[in-house]
Amino acid sequence: MVSATAVAVVATACSLYLSLGMGLTPCDLCWYQRILMYPLVVVFGVAAVERRGTVYRTALVLASGGVAVAGYHSWLQIAGGGACSFGGGCTAVQFRLEPLGLTVPNLALLAFAILVAFSLALWLRD
Repeated sequence: MVSATAVAVVATACSLYLSLGMGLTPCDLCWYQRILMYPLVVVFGVAAVERRGTVYRTALVLASGGVAVAGYHSWLQIAGGGACSFGGGCTAVQFRLEPLGLTVPNLALLAFAILVAFSLALWLRD
């Protein structure tokens, strides 16, 4: 659970750095991903401190929703044609992690997928 907490903390910190540090404006889908990721820091953090293996019940719902939103967002960037307004177009690539070529939604998808894997492992252990 400590590893899952670390993944959620890093994902949250990176999203805050991208918007507050680099000045990138999140689109609607980015906000939905944040809404699903930020509580996971607390959920996994409290579960790690209290050693609650049943955290998967809450975490799996949030992380699976995040996979769905981030997956759709990643698909929009690849396929193009979709727009969601608020802070900008969802198809716009404002940042790309150069060594891997991953965009922000791709990185969020990776983080959510890792958290789903941690949650499933806890479920199987329970």
